Amino acid sequence: MTTHVDVKSVPLVIARAIPSLKYLQTVPPFGEHHYDEAVDESVDQGPTGGHMWDGRADTLHDQARLPLFSASEMANTSAEQIVAGVRRGAHAQCVKSTFGDDVFDDNEKAFKAVLMALEVFQQSPREFYPYDSKYDSWLRGKAQLSEAETRGLKWFNDPHGGNCANCHPSQIRNGSFPQFTDFGLIALGVPRNPALAANKDSSYFDLGLCGPQRTDLKDKGEYCGLFKAPSLRNVTLRHTFFHNGVYRDLREVVDFYVERDSHPEKFYPKSKDGQVNKFDDLPAQYHNNVNTDSPFGEESAGRGPLPKKQLDDVMAFLATLTDGYQDPKNPQPPASDPGATQPSPNGC
Repeated sequence: MTTHVDVKSVPLVIARAIPSLKYLQTVPPFGEHHYDEAVDESVDQGPTGGHMWDGRADTLHDQARLPLFSASEMANTSAEQIVAGVRRGAHAQCVKSTFGDDVFDDNEKAFKAVLMALEVFQQSPREFYPYDSKYDSWLRGKAQLSEAETRGLKWFNDPHGGNCANCHPSQIRNGSFPQFTDFGLIALGVPRNPALAANKDSSYFDLGLCGPQRTDLKDKGEYCGLFKAPSLRNVTLRHTFFHNGVYRDLREVVDFYVERDSHPEKFYPKSKDGQVNKFDDLPAQYHNNVNTDSPFGEESAGRGPLPKKQLDDVMAFLATLTDGYQDPKNPQPPASDPGATQPSPNGC
């Protein structure tokens, strides 16, 4: 097997913010059509699922290989190069004890073993989906939200308020705790990030679902500008937001949602004639792809910024989605993971 990637042909620039690897265990494979029985199974929700910002990896196994060959990450040029490194590395014996002594005799088998190890690691509940936030405790009836957190949740869910739950469902569905994403892809028309090296080329546009990193849907113009709706779990711990990392402050993100259409001059540059260059990170022919559901569009007419108290309430609620909550009145020692694999005698 030869898996070769010409990294020299790909600009060594980071064009996207790094997505979280947590709470991905239930992400469905990508599909252009999706019917959600928890909402209305008669309605096509459109492009949904897959991993990465453009959904191009159907499984964690597929996702695991992408950073290995990415020119801006690991920059390996072939599977053989990766296998050779593992064969020489400190974990070679662990790989043999797990996948067989002959695993390195076949490069294809060895490379699949590497991907499987990464895939299985990302399915470790304690590290990747512990469901131990304050909000989870509240859903279990073991914690109380404060008044501010409760008000923030109400605005989050309100179809005429934030309407955030439309893409980031907050309720238990079919017995499962919420992931705070519907796994859909959506065009938000976020501002261009001038800090990205790729954007120094004015002709470059990251169009998400229709390219350039994903190529199988490049001829579907109706998908241009669509990116995955990420989970909001642990969102207050993030330092970059949206696919291009244009914002580094979560309060700015909330402001953008509230006032994108009522006060676009706050977010987009102006041309020489004073006109606001709205949706400046998306070619004009794709502007109709941008979502206008509440809180955008007509719903936002005349709307100003959220009052500070209300914004504080929203931030207070979002903070309840952070893993590792401890009841200040009854702190508990870290729970052991009964499903965790015990170290083997050889240290693997």
